[in-house]
Amino acid sequence: MSKFFCDITDQNIDPLSSFRFATDHGHGAQNFFFGAVREMNHGKEVIAVEYDAFIPLAKKVLEEISLEAQKQWGSDLKISVLHRIGKLSVGELSVAIGVSSKHRDESYQASRYIIEQIKVRVPIWKKEYYINGETEWLKGHSLCQHD
Repeated sequence: MSKFFCDITDQNIDPLSSFRFATDHGHGAQNFFFGAVREMNHGKEVIAVEYDAFIPLAKKVLEEISLEAQKQWGSDLKISVLHRIGKLSVGELSVAIGVSSKHRDESYQASRYIIEQIKVRVPIWKKEYYINGETEWLKGHSLCQHD
């Protein structure tokens, strides 16, 4: 049975799906991170965010990151990573990460590693829509960086 599940979806993220996959009765620690669209960013009022991705490569990189976490913090880690694409309203979940391990330190560190690596390595791009009608692509993956 696979110890990780990674996917890119255009559907709402169900937090329970992350919980179900990352649960292991041999593990005492279960750590979950959920990222949601916030209403303010750098002083601008956000009304929506649109995520776009090169899906085959994004899934591959999510799997690579999960394998790296397992190599670093234990091959028995169970990991679930879901990232949303499409246009999301304020409050909707954009990412869900679940990590279970025998002890809490490994689950915390692996979860933090995964989200930080997603931000810089996965080909997912983020466009914010503001209340004043403006839009802006935000700095993220190296294929879409700007100052």
